[in-house]
Amino acid sequence: MARTQTTIIDLARLSLSHGEAARLDLPIRLEPLELGSQTYIPEGDALETRIDVSRPSNGYAFRLRFSLRIEGPCMRCLEPAAVEAAVDAREVDQADTDDEELRSPYVDEDELDLGRWAHDAAILALPTRILCRPDCAGLCPVCGESLNDADPDDHKHDSGGDPRWAKLDELKLD
Repeated sequence: MARTQTTIIDLARLSLSHGEAARLDLPIRLEPLELGSQTYIPEGDALETRIDVSRPSNGYAFRLRFSLRIEGPCMRCLEPAAVEAAVDAREVDQADTDDEELRSPYVDEDELDLGRWAHDAAILALPTRILCRPDCAGLCPVCGESLNDADPDDHKHDSGGDPRWAKLDELKLD
């Protein structure tokens, strides 16, 4: 039997009284992530998430946990890259307050948008650079070839410098 993929949680249906808590293990489908104008695809059909919901005196407190692996282009050389991350995110939503720090953007009228929260939490959990390998050398600035596993002598180009700086070089000679 296939499990359904949940993205919205009706908090009222949990029927939590003040001081009570609930733990939910739910599969969610994470949409592709856009980072640096590149698309990164989460591995697998659905991610198994664990969400803890507690009911303090006036609102909700949430904790979301899951692991993910994404695949896409290396940010230096554009070769295929994959990265794994563990997500552990927390949110609060306090009723009857104007303090933005106490209001969750993922809660609207007793509904928690788990899909949107998981998407944002996944992006924050990823490293700032997604690389094919830790020592990725990137691309040659002259010919555009990958510098990974390349012979350094193959990339000693006699370009005469960057033509965009030619006028400045003329000024320097005077």
